[in-house]
Amino acid sequence: MPTLTDLVRDHTELNETDLEWLHALVSDWQLLADLSFADLLLWVPLRSAEALPAEVGVRPRPAADSPVPGWVAVAQMRPTTGPTAYPEDLVGKIVRTGRRGLIDVAWRERRIVREGDPEWGSGIPVREESIPVRRGAKLLGVIQRSTNLSSARTPSRLELTYLQSASDLAQMISEGRFPVPGEEPNLLRSPRVGDGLIRIDRTGRVTYASPNAQSAYRRLGLATDLVGESLGTVTASMCDTGEPMEEALSAILSGRAPREVEVESNGSIMQLRTIPLVVGGARIGAIVLVRDVTELRWRDRELMTKDATIREIHHRVKNNLQTVAALLRLQARRLRIPEGRAALDEAVRRVGSIAIVHETLSLTPDELIDFDDITDRVIMMAGEVSTPETRVTPKRTGSFGVLPAEIATPLAMALTELLQNALEHGLPAHRDGTLEVLAHRSEEGGEPRLVVTVADDGVGLPADFDVESSNSLGLQIVRTLIVGELGGILDFHGRPGGGTEVVVNIPLTAHKRPGPPR
Repeated sequence: MPTLTDLVRDHTELNETDLEWLHALVSDWQLLADLSFADLLLWVPLRSAEALPAEVGVRPRPAADSPVPGWVAVAQMRPTTGPTAYPEDLVGKIVRTGRRGLIDVAWRERRIVREGDPEWGSGIPVREESIPVRRGAKLLGVIQRSTNLSSARTPSRLELTYLQSASDLAQMISEGRFPVPGEEPNLLRSPRVGDGLIRIDRTGRVTYASPNAQSAYRRLGLATDLVGESLGTVTASMCDTGEPMEEALSAILSGRAPREVEVESNGSIMQLRTIPLVVGGARIGAIVLVRDVTELRWRDRELMTKDATIREIHHRVKNNLQTVAALLRLQARRLRIPEGRAALDEAVRRVGSIAIVHETLSLTPDELIDFDDITDRVIMMAGEVSTPETRVTPKRTGSFGVLPAEIATPLAMALTELLQNALEHGLPAHRDGTLEVLAHRSEEGGEPRLVVTVADDGVGLPADFDVESSNSLGLQIVRTLIVGELGGILDFHGRPGGGTEVVVNIPLTAHKRPGPPR
């Protein structure tokens, strides 16, 4: 399905600034749909040269009668507070001028146009209104507001307040005052109309509070009704903790500026969003949306505590592994048997590669790791512990990207083994050589995969080499980690100009751990 951006760029003459305004409007117009109990459809005029679809029985209108050739629907919103008037998706629909009369009038006369009698075209009564969308002095499009009247009844005080607030917002849209220019994006999961709505006058006093909003303030500790009270003063008095934010609550909740704020009192946490109502250049008050986010915030705090605990665990594991590596080094220095010292040095290297991963995990807020940094450190470590006679500096080409911890840990250890194996056995001593780690991502059968190649220009593989029957502990570890634990593919082969290439191909989706190969 085409996006709003696609439709505007493909069919209209609006510029990028206009597009940003429409994005800001559409990101927040659920508020208008819910307050109106109505569907919203945003129509934008087609560019002059746009080819229009042929309509049977419809003759094209002369250019003199048509300010624009036609309209394209670029966005649609249905209400959560009432039945929809258009269950079908209308985004992308193109119509000629004259087929949507109210839209043409609203555009031409730059005013809100309301239909007196409901339409029955779809078998249900629908009241139509058209709201011009303005940015400064420029008209960008028209909102078609369609109300399903099939369940019409005598409106309650809540519904009348909703409708009056919707009318004020519609007027602000037609005057270019909503969305508010320069307003920062809303907080994640911003309050909605059904969560709780408070209407305040220009002095900041409450003229109406929905039952949900009143209940929210009851949980904050308010024993009386909100109506007639100064919302900022009441809220600040309940949340008086001496912090600077409480001192500014009265100003925030007076309705002078669009703001979102969270308040906490009596064990409850409330999210408040203030939307000033400015009609005809005069501030007439504001609507304040209220949402109880107590459970969400406590859950967030629990997750933050768990994340901090996990990072601390990774930090302690790293410290313990480094202690083990230090003890192994001390033991290696005391050995007089070369084979034993070499075995302990290998153990130090393996423990070190795992410690690097845990150190990185201790610094990240989640279990995702920038593996390029891990690779560079593993390469540096391999170069440091290689024999002095080997004049080779390994390097990395390409990017691994971000990897989850369950892939990063075994992959780091496998890379350590492959690099050390190349330095010790593949590259001859007393000469310069190259050792390179190449990484890139690909897709095979729609599955994302990571392909890593460890290449050297050394002596190459023995004629009878077989990784599955090799007695090398390092290669057995690599095969177990790549094939068994990560479900990947491991391939050793010679290079045309001499040397060896080891290709590791692992899936990046959730791993089915089949266990070590037999």
